[in-house]
Amino acid sequence: MRYFRKIQGERIYLSPMNKDDAEIYTKWLNDPEVSVSLGNFAQVISLNSEQKALEEMTEKGQNFAIVSNDDVLLGNISFFNIKDVHRRAEVGLFIGERENRGKGYGAEALRLILDYGFKTLNLHNVTLTVHSDNEAGIACYRKVGFKEIGRQRESVFKDGRYLDLVYMDVLEDSFQTVSNQSSQSGSGRTSSK
Repeated sequence: MRYFRKIQGERIYLSPMNKDDAEIYTKWLNDPEVSVSLGNFAQVISLNSEQKALEEMTEKGQNFAIVSNDDVLLGNISFFNIKDVHRRAEVGLFIGERENRGKGYGAEALRLILDYGFKTLNLHNVTLTVHSDNEAGIACYRKVGFKEIGRQRESVFKDGRYLDLVYMDVLEDSFQTVSNQSSQSGSGRTSSK
């Protein structure tokens, strides 16, 4: 079996990452549409370096493959810089193939990992950063309950111009409020199982 249903949603599930997926991750991380938004377009990601990175990610940390319910790998999502004493972490994600973006998979994956983070890992505050030109990402994060908390002005050089780096966070209680409103409006909140 390639993937394991650690956290089940409606259309996707989160699985421990599989180191045998190095080739597809290498393809995705060299795709400008993915790598520019992750801030690593200037890096050359080789199959060998990605194999080593995946090996490390599968051994430790809170790193998950985002997988459709029909077992197709869509991307990944991770908690990192976890500070247990302070009950905070950062989150990052991406969807690999263009045809899978804009379909709500990222928002569902975020809801799943946040629910897991707040209820299982005992987190209280989760942050992320996003480039100011990533309007779709910012809209997705707001939909899940993130709020802008600041900007690092003109700190990202992309396509010959400077962009702001937007800092966003979500607190445990505000996430639960947004999630409860979503489930009451009939949009079908996802949950950990």
